Amino acid sequence: MTKAKQNTLFVGALAKGLRVLRAFDESHTELSLGALADITGLDKSAVQRLANTLHIEGMLDKDPVTRRYRPSHAWLRMAYAYYWSDPLVARAMPKLIDLSQRLGETVNLAQLSGQDILYAVRLPCTRTVFGASVPGRTVPALHTSGGQAILATFPAPERAAAIADWHVQAYTPRTLTDRAAIAGQIDLAASRGYAVTQDQIILSEVGIACAIRGPDGRAAAAVHCSVSGHHWDAARIRADILPWLQDTANSISP
Repeated sequence: MTKAKQNTLFVGALAKGLRVLRAFDESHTELSLGALADITGLDKSAVQRLANTLHIEGMLDKDPVTRRYRPSHAWLRMAYAYYWSDPLVARAMPKLIDLSQRLGETVNLAQLSGQDILYAVRLPCTRTVFGASVPGRTVPALHTSGGQAILATFPAPERAAAIADWHVQAYTPRTLTDRAAIAGQIDLAASRGYAVTQDQIILSEVGIACAIRGPDGRAAAAVHCSVSGHHWDAARIRADILPWLQDTANSISP
């Protein structure tokens, strides 16, 4: 029995309902009962009751023809409530808008979420594709400049544990999955105060990030900018992006 289920306040039925909701993502936008059962590992009859309840409660829409389920507008209402509840987003937004207008490039607020980076705010440029403009995307922290900039502020033992244990995934032929190489990148970020990655999630994409440090010097978020490696070299990034990125991160830090 898991620790959660040993907790007398744990509600198993609610947990199963949340498993159904978490089955939806960018590659699973509409799901049948059978697909929901496969993804969640729950019995199909249980999934049917849970999905029907979530539909009645307005959390899932149901296509009357295909009978497939998909997220409803209620998810956006919850995202709206999240943005109002997170003081970092409110503090960062005007600074990020100013940075985006100055650079003319994609700017994100990257927050640490477990072992992942979650892009809570995304301000796209004219070249940005739809998938890179929607808030809420998560990618492994070890592969992103935002994640590496954040981890660079961690105490050495915590940093080493994260590098050893956190998950990795090859998105491109050049994605670093060698943990020693990733450790070298994070050490470099710690020494120079910013992180740079290239070709890790998308080929020819360069990510630059500066950590938003708390009062103790530790970060849980970063200002992140992504540019095309075809148009930006290292010298130009250091001259034209990095100073503004550092100023923005420092201005958001409490």
